[in-house]
Amino acid sequence: MKEQQKPSIYSLRLEELELWLKENGEPKFRSTQIFEWLYSKRISSFEDMTNVSKSLQDKLSQAFTVTTMKTLIKQESKDGTIKFLFELHDGYSIETVLMRHEYGNSVCVTTQVGCRIGCTFCASTLGGLKRNLEAGEIVAQVVNVQKALDETGERVSHVVIMGIGEPFDNYDAMLSFLKIINHDKALNIGARHITVSTSGIIPKIYAFADEQLQINFALSLHAPNTELRSKLMPINRAYKLDDLMKAVRYYVEKTGRRISFEYGLFGGENDTVAHAEELAKLIKGIKCHVNLIPVNYVPERDYVRTPKEQIFEFERTLKKHGINVTIRREHGHDIDAACGQLRAKERQEETR
Repeated sequence: MKEQQKPSIYSLRLEELELWLKENGEPKFRSTQIFEWLYSKRISSFEDMTNVSKSLQDKLSQAFTVTTMKTLIKQESKDGTIKFLFELHDGYSIETVLMRHEYGNSVCVTTQVGCRIGCTFCASTLGGLKRNLEAGEIVAQVVNVQKALDETGERVSHVVIMGIGEPFDNYDAMLSFLKIINHDKALNIGARHITVSTSGIIPKIYAFADEQLQINFALSLHAPNTELRSKLMPINRAYKLDDLMKAVRYYVEKTGRRISFEYGLFGGENDTVAHAEELAKLIKGIKCHVNLIPVNYVPERDYVRTPKEQIFEFERTLKKHGINVTIRREHGHDIDAACGQLRAKERQEETR
């Protein structure tokens, strides 16, 4: 498998680029020029930076690469959702999804090639974890989607880190990605328009709380008790539900921000009124919002959808207890909507 030796230029925050320029005998102001070429003009080669000297172009080219990704598949849904399957430099593939909302265009990005968490309902974990993405490969997903939107004069306004992989399992790259896309000289996506989701890596929840970012935070909960959560999400065996809820309370107290609980409804597993009552008790007193997610069918998994009226009954039960709750609107139901499903269908790296 071909290995890429040079890091992505997209992995550098502005201050890191300034330091690199200084170390290479170049003036600091070049950093804003380079960022403009990368994020405003969205060039694909250092040679396209026409107001940057040839010598600096050469230095950049020797040290970095402008990450480009080949679009293997582009699926478009009737509702405007677009799912991209991008090929990376080493032949691995990742998914990125554009979702259109009334409030703007949201991009769901991937942080790893595959996933080691092993959630029993998720297609992303099929085949395990291949490698982490570097920050620039996560940034490049947003840049590529923005290039597609350039054709219609639209812009990416929101980002969710809920694609393939566990973001907190690739914490440092994820954090750099957040700071890069938020920067006003880069993609200038507002912190409160960015959401990161974790399956529950407790030490990183504490670390993320201490960052004191204005980023929205979501937890994939999916069960109201530890036994059921361990069945659905093996990570619960390492990071117990009681300890996880302590970390959640720490986050809310430390930041003053609301947390979102992602709760997938799996027919006959976690979707009864009794489960809703138990969930309300578990999260009582926490500044939170519950996002109910009707499960997408994954051929490799056995879960089925909860009947519509039962979903509404679950919602009503939570509301009765004063829980802020919504049912997630489905996107791309007529394409390979489940996270990791398109990659699982087309995946070739199993043989590598």
